[in-house]
Order: sequence, then C-alpha cells, then structure tokens
Amino acid sequence: MKIALAGGHGQIALLTTKLLAASGHEVWGIIRNPAHTEDIEAAGGQSLVLDLEQSDSETLAGELASREVDAVVFAAGAGPGSSAERKLTVDRDGAILLADAAWRAGAKRYVLVSAMAADDFDPASDDVFQVYLRAKSEADAAIRATDLDWTIVRPGGLTDDAATGLVTLAPSTGRGSIPRADVAWIVSQLLSTGGAVHQQFEAISGETPIAEALRAL
Repeated sequence: MKIALAGGHGQIALLTTKLLAASGHEVWGIIRNPAHTEDIEAAGGQSLVLDLEQSDSETLAGELASREVDAVVFAAGAGPGSSAERKLTVDRDGAILLADAAWRAGAKRYVLVSAMAADDFDPASDDVFQVYLRAKSEADAAIRATDLDWTIVRPGGLTDDAATGLVTLAPSTGRGSIPRADVAWIVSQLLSTGGAVHQQFEAISGETPIAEALRAL
C-alpha cells in the first residue's frame, strides 16, 4: 500500500512510518520543511514537501495521484505555543484539505488522529485550548460527512513512554493517557487491516492487545 502522512515529521507520524515501512508499505511524509527529509528517510519513508496552509486541494490531489497513494493519515497539528488562528488553519482546515485532495486523487482510506473529548469545547471561549478542541471537533465532523473510508482516532493524553501494545478503545473511554508509540501501532494496524471503517473512538492505555481491541469495535 502507498500511504501519505500529513504532519510527517511529528512523533506519531515518524513512529507510524517506521511500522508501515517495516511491513513493506511505501510511505510519504508530507512536510513543509525540506530539512526534515532526512528524518523521514531514516524512518523508512520518503518526503513530500508541501505546506498545507499554503496549498489547495487540487495541488495536493495532484501530488497524491502522481504517487498513486492509496491511503492518507492526518497527524498534523499547529503544535504547542501556536496561535488560536493556526489551530483552525492547521488542525481543522488541513484535515479537511487532505480529505478533499484524497477524494480527488482516488485515495479512499483516511485515518484522522484527533483528540479526546474534542466535542466538549466551549464555543464562546477564545482560549487557545478551547479553539484547539473546536478545530478537532469540526474537522472530525467534516470527515464523517465525506464518502471516504474514514476512521477517527481520539487519543488521550500523549506520553513518550515505550509502547505497551495494550489499550482501551471505546466511543468514550474516560480520561487517561497513552504512549505515542501505541497510537502509531493503532494507526498502522488500521491501515494494514482496513478495519474500523466509519468508526470514531477514543484510545487510552488499557489491558487489551491493540489488534483485539480494534476487532472488537
């Protein structure tokens, strides 16, 4: 399978690239900074240099189609310290742009890494975190409305701990945390198996092996 990951230099994306490449998939990391190419290649992928905030769906679709991409992952984010405006232009608009481009390019599989409790944002607040949740919630809603074979993963608090391979997955899990490495395992399993299409779920550390938890959704 040929897969493009938006936010290709992020920690989850690099971990996912390693897993997918090790399984024989061809992975393209979408990055805006060409200096990050070396890290993508070290993970086993290739770089697609394009700034989602400065692109349009037709341009991105052309890049995806030229690489015969079968599936896309949105794991991008404006990042800590970014403005409320960029939460909307990256976390929301970037996810929607990727969906439209994927549809144009004929890549029907879409996995979106979102955030736990995204729908609980305060619509009257201009607090950056509340705008972040709003951006994730609105992106999720837009993706659910598409004809793509989407899956939305809403992880809890992200840690840099080693993968455990054990999770709790449910529409609502309650508060909890999860290693980025386990989120990467979830994403790679979703792509490799084609499972959990049209499913949205939260993910935290638990006691169930990832493959088993995904099958039970």
